[in-house]
Amino acid sequence: MHICFLTGEYPLGKNNHGGIGTFIKFLAEQLSKHNITVSVIGFYDKEECVILNKVIIHKLKKSEWKFAKFYHHSLKIQHKLKEIHKNTPIDIVEGSELNFAFFAEKTPFKKVIRLHGGHHFFASEEHRRTNFWKSYQEKKSFKTADHYIAVTNYVGNKTKQLLNYKFDFKTIYNSIDFTPFFEADIKKEIPYKLIFIGTVCEKKGIKPLILAMPMLLKAFPKLTLDIVGRDWVDKNGSYTAYLKSFINDSLESKIFFRGNAPYNVLPKIIEKAHICVYPSLVESFGLTLIEGMLMGKKVAASNIEPFKEIIKGGSDVKLFEADSPDDIFKKISELLRDDDIEIRTRNRALVLKKFSPAIIINENIEFYTSILP
Repeated sequence: MHICFLTGEYPLGKNNHGGIGTFIKFLAEQLSKHNITVSVIGFYDKEECVILNKVIIHKLKKSEWKFAKFYHHSLKIQHKLKEIHKNTPIDIVEGSELNFAFFAEKTPFKKVIRLHGGHHFFASEEHRRTNFWKSYQEKKSFKTADHYIAVTNYVGNKTKQLLNYKFDFKTIYNSIDFTPFFEADIKKEIPYKLIFIGTVCEKKGIKPLILAMPMLLKAFPKLTLDIVGRDWVDKNGSYTAYLKSFINDSLESKIFFRGNAPYNVLPKIIEKAHICVYPSLVESFGLTLIEGMLMGKKVAASNIEPFKEIIKGGSDVKLFEADSPDDIFKKISELLRDDDIEIRTRNRALVLKKFSPAIIINENIEFYTSILP
């Protein structure tokens, strides 16, 4: 079997990447260990082919077209696929919600969309209007694809509703390499340290967390908050700078923006947390949530549907109302006052059982096998 993933987020060297890139890297490397040939096609600053842990990454140079860059990228991807297929026949090509908009309906390989949350999904969750061009591409891509995987039941069902398009999907949860995420030593925990890990942007819900800090500090004067992750910069400027406008002099010594951290350093950062906080307003899954739980940490998170789906089955994650500083204060306070050591044990046990890499990889292989002739 030969599977090709379409993504420009595959982690290479020190480049920044989010949860999707982390997951695809995990999946690709695990599939290669099962004697499955894995290729990746993505756009970068220069064109070259590299091999990392048996995964072949074809780096294509980004389009220099002033307009219709996405269309040009699609043409370049299809040209590369033909080239690869000629030498090593491809069985399955997996991409995002938009990837197959300009592909032919009939191809020598099966086209699979993995729903990590597309344009319609995030527009709806963030209560904003869809873009006509992106909306057209996404609808066309779904009609061109052959099969569908959803990372949560919620994102699958919500997308079907928004696209008004009937398609069957298989829910296969994301997972990660568990090896680096050891069971944290409680002796290395720093009392009253809150840690957030993720991109510093609007949808991660950091603003309401910061607005809850004055209430938390009044009740717990020793409390601190570390914000770990890359800054989101768009036409409005730096989101970190925007957040700092809500931090007065009394909070400057309590809230720390640590910047981006290498992935292999995250377990040591998590180990120091008294509580890991994930206040996202919108997610399709939530890899950082299972990383904190896997290390046996106390966890507080927003009550969005994907998070509720992740923790279902026996965890002690405290869920607070998304975008509510008052409820964030209430639920974090409850965790700070709770000395029950079993909270940590139950959180870790749920992840070990529900998101076991062996189980997740087998589910993916079974799905891929089922769609081939």
